[in-house]
Amino acid sequence: MATEVRVPALPESVSDGVLVCWHKKPGEAIRRDEALVDIETDKVVLEVPAPEDGVLEEILITDGATVVADQLIGVIDTNGAARPVTVAEAAGSVTPAGKSSVEDDAVLSPAVRKLVAEHALDPHQIQGSGKAGRLTKADVIEHLAQQSPQRSTEQPAPASVTVEERPQQRVPMSRLRARVAERLLQATQSTAMLTTFNELNMLPVKTLREKHRAAFEQTHGVRLGYMSFFVRAVAEALRRHPDINASIDGDDVVYHGFCDIGVAISTDRGLVVPILRNAEYMSLAEIESQIVDFATRGRDGKLTMEEITGGTFSITNGGVFGSMLSTPILNPPQSAILGMHSIQDRAVVENGEVVVRPVMYLALTYDHRIVDGRSAVTFLKTVVDLLEDPASMLLDL
Repeated sequence: MATEVRVPALPESVSDGVLVCWHKKPGEAIRRDEALVDIETDKVVLEVPAPEDGVLEEILITDGATVVADQLIGVIDTNGAARPVTVAEAAGSVTPAGKSSVEDDAVLSPAVRKLVAEHALDPHQIQGSGKAGRLTKADVIEHLAQQSPQRSTEQPAPASVTVEERPQQRVPMSRLRARVAERLLQATQSTAMLTTFNELNMLPVKTLREKHRAAFEQTHGVRLGYMSFFVRAVAEALRRHPDINASIDGDDVVYHGFCDIGVAISTDRGLVVPILRNAEYMSLAEIESQIVDFATRGRDGKLTMEEITGGTFSITNGGVFGSMLSTPILNPPQSAILGMHSIQDRAVVENGEVVVRPVMYLALTYDHRIVDGRSAVTFLKTVVDLLEDPASMLLDL
């Protein structure tokens, strides 16, 4: 009996997706609910499970193709038994018109297939490092780099002119990165962004963290980082400055009575901003645990649509990459975003004396249509004051 494999319902406002990869080849056995195929939208990667036990009989849509909701992409034989897989089947049971015959030799993504065809390579001679031994673009590029010296030695001796190789690579933008680019461009064109800066003495937070880090990790089973302190400080500052925790909806200003704080996470696919719901009620341990979970699943493409939509405020940390200072871009319809940066020992004046302190520069970008300069500056100063006296913040003083 044949069971159809179809594209599941896509998230709201998403019209189509890209079939990233099949986890099984025709002829291979599959168990119900086992991961069968991944589909990337402009927001998340959907992992499509097998609807029934059986054998993957046919792949109708190959890797890299654009698909829509409820589209038929494969067939499972629920009565079949696993059988040897032919080379042609491994490449997919259909060959789209105009595609290179190289596709019959290995399971290749469109970008890898193009690169292999351009350089007349045999994919079987290249060691794959991807999932299930799949060939990646990096594998092909590394293979070409290793072959370059050999090719140069094979040139005829009389050749007096050496053409320097000037490699370049054209790679389709991922759906997520394209969506991020679209939203960032929209933010610059549709908001009145302005950024204010301040500096933060991190010594009190560093001292508190060092003193209790081991006990915190032993008690809660999670590392005590800096982000949880910033989330708590921002949540408290938003409570005191509600206009920062607002957004524009048409001709209305919506003031949110809750703090859903997004924390930016960098992944290979692009930037994702999962949301800490009701962060004002979360403990440091809860915040740290949630961020670790978000980071792990974000890099694996396992975040759900609900986890990355909404939010009333965002925090981004360029300091983990060494950034000293930057101006973050708003995440509409939010009215503000806080940028953290690297911690550097700097000379500062305290009580008339020059001392060395670990200093971080903070940047608050805000939408001047809804937030006045005074509100933005006082909000950022509140965040600084709370972090420079973290004990009073944690004790609700």
